Amino acid sequence: MKRILCAICILALHTILHAGENLNLKDLCNGVYAAKRIQSVTPLNDGLRYAQLSSDAKQIIAYSFKNGEQTEVLFDVANTKGKNKLNHIDGYIMSPDEKNILIQTETKPIYRRSKTAIYYIYNVQNRTLIPLSDNGPQECPIWSPDGYLIAFVRDNNIHLVKLLFNNSESQVTKDGEYNHILNGKPDWVNEEEFISDRSLVFNADNTMLCWIRYDETRVGQYSFPWYKGMNPEKEQYLTYPGSFEYKYPMAGEENSQVSVLSYDIKSHQTRTLQIPLEKEGYIPRIFMTSDPMKIAVVTLNHHQDRMDIYMANPRSTEARLAVRDEVDKYIGENSYNQMKFFDGGFAMCSERSGWNHIYQYDLNGTLKRQVTKGNFVVTDFYGYDTKTQTFYYASNEGNPLQRSIYKTDAKGKVTKLSARVGTNSATFSKSFQYFMNVYSNMNTPPVTSLYDNTGKSLKVLLDNKELTQKLSSKNLGQKEFFTFRIPDGTELNGYMVKPYDFDPSKRYPVILYQYSGPGSQMVLDSWSTGNMGGCLYEQYMGELGFITVCVDGRGTGGRGAAFEKQTYLRMGEKESTDQVETALYLATLPYVDKDRIGIWGWSYGGYCTLMSMSEGRPVFAAGVAVAPTSSWRYYDTIYTERFMRTPKENPDGYAEVSAIARASLLSGNLLICHGLADDNVHFRHTAEYAEALVQADKDFKMLAYTNRNHSIYGGNTRYHLFRQITQWFQKEM
Repeated sequence: MKRILCAICILALHTILHAGENLNLKDLCNGVYAAKRIQSVTPLNDGLRYAQLSSDAKQIIAYSFKNGEQTEVLFDVANTKGKNKLNHIDGYIMSPDEKNILIQTETKPIYRRSKTAIYYIYNVQNRTLIPLSDNGPQECPIWSPDGYLIAFVRDNNIHLVKLLFNNSESQVTKDGEYNHILNGKPDWVNEEEFISDRSLVFNADNTMLCWIRYDETRVGQYSFPWYKGMNPEKEQYLTYPGSFEYKYPMAGEENSQVSVLSYDIKSHQTRTLQIPLEKEGYIPRIFMTSDPMKIAVVTLNHHQDRMDIYMANPRSTEARLAVRDEVDKYIGENSYNQMKFFDGGFAMCSERSGWNHIYQYDLNGTLKRQVTKGNFVVTDFYGYDTKTQTFYYASNEGNPLQRSIYKTDAKGKVTKLSARVGTNSATFSKSFQYFMNVYSNMNTPPVTSLYDNTGKSLKVLLDNKELTQKLSSKNLGQKEFFTFRIPDGTELNGYMVKPYDFDPSKRYPVILYQYSGPGSQMVLDSWSTGNMGGCLYEQYMGELGFITVCVDGRGTGGRGAAFEKQTYLRMGEKESTDQVETALYLATLPYVDKDRIGIWGWSYGGYCTLMSMSEGRPVFAAGVAVAPTSSWRYYDTIYTERFMRTPKENPDGYAEVSAIARASLLSGNLLICHGLADDNVHFRHTAEYAEALVQADKDFKMLAYTNRNHSIYGGNTRYHLFRQITQWFQKEM
């Protein structure tokens, strides 16, 4: 007996001595455990160096790609000439000749990507700092190829500054008007869904300026209320609330009418380019090419299953079709997002083979070659070295959960450049001799290193050892990947985070976290995996006794077009079924309490939470939907119609596959959280869904966050939100 008691005491002492610390939720929400990253990297013209914004945002420093050593300070707030003095900067844009730098300050966000700022022109040689314009904040400035002109947008009009004429400013367009006409910058839906904040380019010889014009006069207007609020306060609404009004085209409604215009900088003549565009078609991108007489204009038909690339002459206005890419169901964002132009040609990504691959063309649209082939997805296209005829890219070849860096030469020889297994991303030097690689896996915070183009490691710049050491004292549980099959035989990928003191003889409550949207991928061998990176929120829930699971269902990305596009026209149906099947699979595991399974998600993940809890099989004890869509009738045209077509074309899909339509089937304890100033997924989604639940006599709880957008942050907001999510699962499971 004494020996047994002694053994118990020794075991208890060992446990005490080796017990770690618990994570603190407020610290998590405030970024205490956020991984450090090198910010604002710009490769320089010599092909040997890169510029980087200092951590205190006071300097722009040049470093060697070969050894990471500092070579010079390009800009320092403490070492500028003139009356304009700055304390710090928000960003910078190098001129093409690198003689000048646009310095970004006083940045104010508009929507997700757009912003206004006060820009200064900094001369690197004489260190002078001069305002780009004295007439108010600017948007989306762009340098001409020779570095002597800068175009920017203010109040929806384009302005031009000429450095050789004492920075003289002229106004190119005069018809810009809020909520009516936009020149050179996209409207809300084009910015959000085509992932761009600028629609403005010069031609190659600096003589012409081209832009997309958006006429949103006939687009429906949406408004949401502003209150005084706190952090920040809007004092102007102290007595009466205000409102924000902007154009937002709902599914099936009218979009902006788009056209492409050119401006002759010498003669001041404005022309409209003759771009063939079907009614309600889109222009997601325009590009400068190496030929001054060719501006590449990318168009999409309304169904977004055909992409045309026109070569338009900015002087004659004539446009000739160079490439037509037609795919089944819809064109993926990579097709125009990963398009790159170089001397004499360009390359683009396409899913025409069923997998996202790179294709090379000359400027006449003649296909030179298919660059990559196989049953894998090219996830990033970095560029083409015209001297060696070598392409550089990232793909998930070999494992859909991982990303590696590759190059392929003129003969098609493929070389893997990243050695470490997990997720890799790269920034290449302009000569493609070197690259900066950011590597992580599920258990390793980002490691930033320099490599040459043979894959040789040169130097580690940032390894996040401080974060690793900080987390080493915490009670972190085991993270593991798993797969299982749903009844139709489809294999799904998932990961699981178990409590640090996991006991296989016990039964644990389980929380499913997911996003589930078309082409998304949450299950990755990456530090970004999980809600807060490193699965740290999931680890926090593990300390509270929960197992957390994430599964990518049908319709998600990384597994080719056929897997992704099977949810077409019925968005949310198969995705929610797969989350229910995940719960049923987990219920068969000996350490899972089948009566205490919950689910949550944000945005599309919030929608899938509502759909899953109303799928018809009552498997979820509780759920939290943050900023959820509830009916695709209330979401925007470009995103919704890409996957659902219009309500007129697909009435059953809209009517039958929505959270509102399923409201009477809701099972489990539901909490909904939404920002009142959400410009993306409007609070209307939650308001209409709540009414449907009330009329269906379903109990639920709802939290509204004053003046908060889709990200629901500011002041104490994010901590409050996650505390509610956490407490909800503790209480209801």
